[in-house]
Order: sequence, then C-alpha cells, then structure tokens
Amino acid sequence: VLFWEGFSTRWFGEALRTPEITGALELSILIAAGNAVVACVLGTMLALAMPRMRAWVRVPIDALAYMTLVTPEIVFAISALVFFIQAGTRLGFESPLGWQTILLAHVVFNTSVVALVVRARFVSMGQTLEEASYDLGAGPLSTFRQVTLPRLAPAVLAGGLLAFTFSFDDFVTSFFVAGVESETLPIYIWGQLRFGVTPAINATAAMILGLTLVAISVAYLVLRRSGQERDAAVPGI
Repeated sequence: VLFWEGFSTRWFGEALRTPEITGALELSILIAAGNAVVACVLGTMLALAMPRMRAWVRVPIDALAYMTLVTPEIVFAISALVFFIQAGTRLGFESPLGWQTILLAHVVFNTSVVALVVRARFVSMGQTLEEASYDLGAGPLSTFRQVTLPRLAPAVLAGGLLAFTFSFDDFVTSFFVAGVESETLPIYIWGQLRFGVTPAINATAAMILGLTLVAISVAYLVLRRSGQERDAAVPGI
C-alpha cells in the first residue's frame, strides 16, 4: 500500500519515538508478562493435580481445559465481556473494564495452554525419581522442589513463552474487554488503520511479528532439547 523507495530503518525509530505506540507497547508487555507468570503457576498446579485425580473429577476438568482452547475466540471474548460487566455491576464498579480484565481473560485461556504442555512432560517422565525421593525420606515439598520442578522447568518455560506470545499479539479478546482507557498494541494498530497504513504502523507490526517469532522459536528449542535429554537418559538413573 506504499510506494517502495528502498530499505530503511528510520520508521522503526519513528515508531519508538511515538508516545502512543510506546505506551501501548509497554502495556502489552506488562500484561503479557503478568499473564505468563500467573498462567505458569496455575497451569503447573493443574498439570500436577490432574493425573492424581479420580476419573469422575479429572474428566470434566480435562474437558473444560480443552474447551477453553477449541472455543472460537469471538465466543470466548463475548462471554468474558458479559461476565465482567455483570460482575462489575453487582460489585458496584462504574467502569469494570480495563487492563485488569484483559489480564484475567488472557490468564483463563493461557492456563489451559500451560497445563497441557506441562502435563505432557509430567506424564512422560514417569514417577520413578519421585518415589525414590519419598523412599529416602523427603517430604512432598522437598520432592517437588528438588526433583519434580527441575525436570519440569523446560516445559514450564516453554508454556510461559507460549502464554506470553498468545497474550502479546491477542486482539479479539483484548478488544472486547479492554474498556476505553486500556489500549494494547494490537488495538492501537487496529485504531490507526482507519486513517490509513503508515510506514510507522508497518514497522510496529514488524516488531510484533519479530517478538512473536522469537518467543515461539525459543519455546520450540526448549521443548526439543528437553525431549532429546529425556530420550538420552538411562531408565532408572
């Protein structure tokens, strides 16, 4: 949509000098980072608890986790909007929507992502070392801190990176639950498109794409390396 005049990095500097873009970028990074931390904690707890649950408890929770991922995002966004509006009305908030509602909506979705990644790792690594730790007198907390968590760390890190990526470039859910004062970077780009595409917008979109690709690549490498280490390990050692 622009006249090509040659390669230049000037518009990246112009984008980073625009207060609206830097403010939206900062908010997007803060929400994505907070979402990744909370989703990692909740997702890891869920992944560790589900294999130990009875079937009549595990099956509904498992179905709910998968349903969160397969539900169309527009349906998820509208449902989140209705929930926050009704909850805010009952609690007496005049404007219940903001960055907090974006964070909560992203956490609900990404907790399922982290749980599935960590659960796959937890199930595949077996219970041998945990049982040995118990036999040697270690308690549940010590076993988790010294045995389980170090072995789950690559999966937790990969799940956190995926959660950060999904939150950072999310538009549909954020658009519905953001309110009028919270503007993430994808929402800002969408608003600017009404006035035409500028080189600064293209540069901003390129930065989003670059950051997303880096996070996904790191998550893939972490999972691949952990898988190779697991395959190379000697059973029982």
